[in-house]
Amino acid sequence: MRLDDYDNDINVGEAQGGGGFGGGGGGLLFGLLPLIGSRFGCGGIVVVLIILAVLGMNPLNLLGGGGQVGTPVSRGPSTGTDVRQVCDATPARRETCQAYSNAQNTWEQIFAQSGQRFEVPMLRFYTGSGQSGCGAAQSAMGPFYCPSDNGIYLDTSFFDELANRFGAQGDFARYYVIAHEFGHHIQHLLGTSTEVSRAQASAGRAEGNALSVRLELQADCYAGVWAARNRNRLEPGDIEEGMTAARAIGDDTLQREAGGRVVPDSFTHGTSEQRMRWLRRGLETGDPAQCNTFDAAIG
Repeated sequence: MRLDDYDNDINVGEAQGGGGFGGGGGGLLFGLLPLIGSRFGCGGIVVVLIILAVLGMNPLNLLGGGGQVGTPVSRGPSTGTDVRQVCDATPARRETCQAYSNAQNTWEQIFAQSGQRFEVPMLRFYTGSGQSGCGAAQSAMGPFYCPSDNGIYLDTSFFDELANRFGAQGDFARYYVIAHEFGHHIQHLLGTSTEVSRAQASAGRAEGNALSVRLELQADCYAGVWAARNRNRLEPGDIEEGMTAARAIGDDTLQREAGGRVVPDSFTHGTSEQRMRWLRRGLETGDPAQCNTFDAAIG
């Protein structure tokens, strides 16, 4: 996929190092942090929100309210670090900044066309471990979105795992990951993730997981919408690369590869077929309204 250079005023920086959840219950929650962002999603964060509610903590404080599209935040790096210093540190970071910048410009246009105010997210890199608004960031989590600070957190070593472990080669496979996380930001702006977390707080495990699946599939569809809005930039093989990545990280495929049996009630992100289907829907329609996984049969 052909991408322009990133904008110099994107909100990008380094995640601060160390630490976990602050306040009461931090030690217990830290042991659950590997759930967050598993297979580049935010379903694990929703699980932690439910646990916060059980502990008597208000999960909506962690979500930052949600449901309302707020005033745009600063487009510059909040850490005071020069954007180029961060983005040009490695080729993988530069590529990530380019995809992130393009996704931001694309969704700004989509929101403007519908008369909605867009709030800029932030991109934070870390190596090994760091700190997010949702607690500790660790490489084992994979890329994730934190609704508390509108942050997309990424250790670019995940791209090596994507290629070598999951067999998802190519630049578009990597862009799909970034676009998926950006999709979670869109859900936060529209209030979708907040509604899901509220529903999960009173749901059983299987029902809560099913809601998480619908949330993740919608983020896949939003990733497809982003690609569709940049169709003139696609190159031969790009779509196949995206589908390969979606297939590789389906819950059923991962469970089979782990040597265990497939347990649908435990799915949090969707089957390989579902993830490919919803990514394709976004690609074919280019319309966010076609990504309503909550009122449609997800397959």
